[in-house]
Amino acid sequence: MNGAKQKIEKMIESYGKLVFSICYKMTSDYFAAEDLTQETFLSVYGNLDAFGGENEKAWICKIASNKCLDYLKKAERRSIPTEKEYFLEMAKKEASPEEKYVEGEERERILALCRSLKPPYGEIAEYYYYKGMGVEEIAKRLGRNKKTVQTQIYRAKALLRKIYRREE
Repeated sequence: MNGAKQKIEKMIESYGKLVFSICYKMTSDYFAAEDLTQETFLSVYGNLDAFGGENEKAWICKIASNKCLDYLKKAERRSIPTEKEYFLEMAKKEASPEEKYVEGEERERILALCRSLKPPYGEIAEYYYYKGMGVEEIAKRLGRNKKTVQTQIYRAKALLRKIYRREE
């Protein structure tokens, strides 16, 4: 067990930046790349005993690219068509009173969860998740560095995830 821990630590130290850059190039999403890098090394750790040891760099890169491909396939299924007619049709459809109520309740729940976070994460989460503002817009409004805002959003997401899991 101790040998496996040392081996994975050495791999993360040696290949962590490489794996992140692969994930970032494939997804063009900083936060997804961070998550996929972590998932890659979790897979590596879980399959250490199955690895033959011939070319660990290629093996790790292959796992990373497969994780990214899986992520992109899922993202593709979640994507919304961008044809003008589709959006015109969607604009015509009005939500039922029940749908409006549920949406309002969910938005209020999101706002309450965001406001339950300690500064600066509550404010960042409210702007990002409740008001739907982008990173650049938040950074400009708060007078902060874009990278700082990205990091705070990432941390707020993790905190919200913990709260949400506790509630379930």
